[in-house]
Amino acid sequence: MFDSFNRQIDYLRVSVTDRCNLRCTYCMPAEGIRLKDHADILSYEQITRVVAAAVGLGIGKVRLTGGEPLLRLNITFLVRELKAVPGIGEVSLTSNGTLLAPLAGELKRAGLDRLNISLDTLDAEKYRQVTRGGDIGQVLAGIRAATAAGFAQTKINMVLIPGFNDGEVEALREFCRGNGLRLQRIHHYSLHELRTSQPSPGALDAERPLSCRVCNRLRLTADGKLKPCLFSDREIAVDFSDIRASLMQAAAAKPARGSVCANRGNWQIGG
Repeated sequence: MFDSFNRQIDYLRVSVTDRCNLRCTYCMPAEGIRLKDHADILSYEQITRVVAAAVGLGIGKVRLTGGEPLLRLNITFLVRELKAVPGIGEVSLTSNGTLLAPLAGELKRAGLDRLNISLDTLDAEKYRQVTRGGDIGQVLAGIRAATAAGFAQTKINMVLIPGFNDGEVEALREFCRGNGLRLQRIHHYSLHELRTSQPSPGALDAERPLSCRVCNRLRLTADGKLKPCLFSDREIAVDFSDIRASLMQAAAAKPARGSVCANRGNWQIGG
């Protein structure tokens, strides 16, 4: 499947919930959010149907996101269902890691291929600050459990926050080297500010977000909308009578480059 600018679309990010047990300063407002009703969230059967249609159009990689996807009840059932889709490639998951320790083994047995775990600092107090109350010990326990379960080359997502953790890149890199992990640096960005394909002058090097010219992804929100671009308000509601057509419409709607997304927050899209 290709978009209007001849970019091959082979990656689908699926937000399974808008709920999260943390309140990271760069993701959620301090006053909290209005959560979607359970009736407004896609069922696992609906998600599996969308993924199956996407695979039929050439999607090879699916990533489960949130909010925090491990808050969704019986998430391992969804992983197992997705891995049973004929032709599916990689199924991965991005988590804040705080709920991972008791679930890592079950996720691996369900067939999950890979994990990304968010960790912006190794300092327990600074972690508490940036997450508004999180316990870094839970994340470290989740990382250990993932390694013990057999997950290899787990990525650590580090959001680079100027003036807060930009001096900790080497410490995180060394932590990853010593624990068989891979560091992925992410530019601190706002969906509500003009998106450019280049970071601001003086910004630290980072692997994400990708340049718009090589973007290969669509996003499915927890409430059943396809987002062609993270930095855009464009959305296509999934038509469950013709999912394939909805996916093709979303691919055709991808803009040449992102600008601003004013109708969603980070916690609703999963990055």
